[in-house]
Amino acid sequence: MIDALTALRLQAEWGADEALADVPLDRFAPLAPAARPRPAAVPPSPRPPAPPAPTARAPQAASLEELHAALQAFDGCALRATATHTVRPDGNPQAGLVVIGDAPGSEDDRSGRAFSGPPGQVLDRVMASIGLDRTHMLLTSLVPWRPPGNRPLSDPEIQACLPFLHRLLGLVRPRHLLLLGTLPVRALTRSPEPIRRLRGNFMQVEVINEELAIPALPMPPVEQWLRSATSKQELWSDLIQLRLTVTTS
Repeated sequence: MIDALTALRLQAEWGADEALADVPLDRFAPLAPAARPRPAAVPPSPRPPAPPAPTARAPQAASLEELHAALQAFDGCALRATATHTVRPDGNPQAGLVVIGDAPGSEDDRSGRAFSGPPGQVLDRVMASIGLDRTHMLLTSLVPWRPPGNRPLSDPEIQACLPFLHRLLGLVRPRHLLLLGTLPVRALTRSPEPIRRLRGNFMQVEVINEELAIPALPMPPVEQWLRSATSKQELWSDLIQLRLTVTTS
């Protein structure tokens, strides 16, 4: 018996240099359709996390002190863990005018009082020009905690704190609101319009869980009030309207 290598050499010498199948190949037969590759499965896009639900203690708060205590015990917003203080409103709760800013700044965080820093000083000077001081208003923020590094507020953070702000309005029951900045306007009126289109016109704020609708005047944040001659002119027009409305109602 010859080995495999000798047999292969012998076949090559005889001219058997091509492997043949048992059944002849019909090269005129139609080709079978190629199998289509299956598309790769696309993982579903993750849903945005739902905003944390606030505790039931906010609607049940019967006073501003109880509301502040409920905020200090509230663990549904991560801002609380990085802030120095839970910032309290400042001013006169019986004045009939509530001024709502964006978020506390670094001075507010250190003092625990709203509008304690440079924006508050500008606010005081400008309001004094129309005969108003902190005895004529209550100053507060959209959320009671300063975001780290003064970064913009996220929507879940706003939604987590918003019931507490509504309860504040329900307790104070002001006759008018002054909304300083885009975030307070959008959170309380749900209007997507920019401030420049809304300023000069009072809007209605419906207070949750209260039979209360409050006229609110949108204005730019305090940091933008004195940037240019145009902003000062628009600011003065808004202030005159605010003064006339507050004193005649």
